Amino acid sequence: MSTLTADNAAPEMTAADRCDACGAQAYVRVLMAGGGELLFCAHHARKHSEALSSVATHIHDETERLHAETENER
Repeated sequence: MSTLTADNAAPEMTAADRCDACGAQAYVRVLMAGGGELLFCAHHARKHSEALSSVATHIHDETERLHAETENER
Protein backbone atom coordinates (compact mmCIF):
# COMPACT_ATOMS: atom_id res chain seq x y z
CA MET A 1 0.00 0.00 0.00
CA SER A 2 1.25 3.48 -0.78
CA THR A 3 0.16 6.85 0.47
CA LEU A 4 -0.39 9.46 -2.19
CA THR A 5 -0.41 13.16 -1.37
CA ALA A 6 -1.72 16.16 -3.29
CA ASP A 7 1.84 16.73 -4.55
CA ASN A 8 2.23 13.33 -6.20
CA ALA A 9 -1.27 12.38 -7.34
CA ALA A 10 -3.95 13.77 -9.61
CA PRO A 11 -6.68 14.75 -9.97
CA GLU A 12 -7.09 16.97 -6.94
CA MET A 13 -10.20 16.34 -4.92
CA THR A 14 -12.88 19.05 -5.07
CA ALA A 15 -15.75 20.23 -2.90
CA ALA A 16 -17.98 17.89 -4.93
CA ASP A 17 -16.16 14.88 -3.43
CA ARG A 18 -18.13 13.88 -0.33
CA CYS A 19 -17.34 11.57 2.59
CA ASP A 20 -19.00 8.17 2.21
CA ALA A 21 -19.55 8.03 5.98
CA CYS A 22 -21.12 11.43 6.71
CA GLY A 23 -21.39 13.54 3.54
CA ALA A 24 -18.82 16.19 4.59
CA GLN A 25 -16.20 17.33 2.11
CA ALA A 26 -13.79 14.48 1.41
CA TYR A 27 -10.03 14.96 1.70
CA VAL A 28 -8.98 11.30 1.55
CA ARG A 29 -9.52 8.86 -1.34
CA VAL A 30 -8.90 5.17 -0.62
CA LEU A 31 -8.38 2.89 -3.61
CA MET A 32 -9.31 -0.73 -3.00
CA ALA A 33 -7.71 -3.85 -4.49
CA GLY A 34 -10.94 -4.72 -6.33
CA GLY A 35 -10.91 -1.38 -8.13
CA GLY A 36 -13.40 0.49 -5.98
CA GLU A 37 -12.77 3.65 -4.02
CA LEU A 38 -13.96 5.16 -0.77
CA LEU A 39 -13.95 8.86 0.10
CA PHE A 40 -13.57 10.17 3.64
CA CYS A 41 -13.47 13.45 5.48
CA ALA A 42 -10.39 13.92 7.67
CA HIS A 43 -12.27 12.78 10.78
CA HIS A 44 -13.48 9.48 9.34
CA ALA A 45 -10.17 8.81 7.59
CA ARG A 46 -8.40 9.08 10.96
CA LYS A 47 -11.10 7.03 12.70
CA HIS A 48 -10.80 4.15 10.20
CA SER A 49 -7.11 4.52 9.25
CA GLU A 50 -5.96 1.21 10.74
CA ALA A 51 -8.64 -0.84 8.98
CA LEU A 52 -8.23 1.09 5.71
CA SER A 53 -4.47 0.63 5.58
CA SER A 54 -4.93 -3.13 5.69
CA VAL A 55 -7.29 -3.26 2.66
CA ALA A 56 -6.21 -0.27 0.52
CA THR A 57 -3.89 -0.35 -2.45
CA HIS A 58 -3.42 3.46 -2.34
CA ILE A 59 -4.48 6.25 -0.02
CA HIS A 60 -4.66 9.72 -1.58
CA ASP A 61 -4.50 12.13 1.38
CA GLU A 62 -5.15 15.86 0.91
CA THR A 63 -5.84 16.68 4.56
CA GLU A 64 -2.92 19.16 4.58
CA ARG A 65 -5.24 21.43 2.57
CA LEU A 66 -7.31 21.89 5.72
CA HIS A 67 -4.35 23.52 7.46
CA ALA A 68 -3.54 25.64 4.40
CA GLU A 69 -7.14 26.90 4.21
CA THR A 70 -7.05 27.82 7.91
CA GLU A 71 -3.76 29.70 7.45
CA ASN A 72 -5.20 31.64 4.48
CA GLU A 73 -8.22 32.74 6.55
CA ARG A 74 -6.05 34.48 9.17
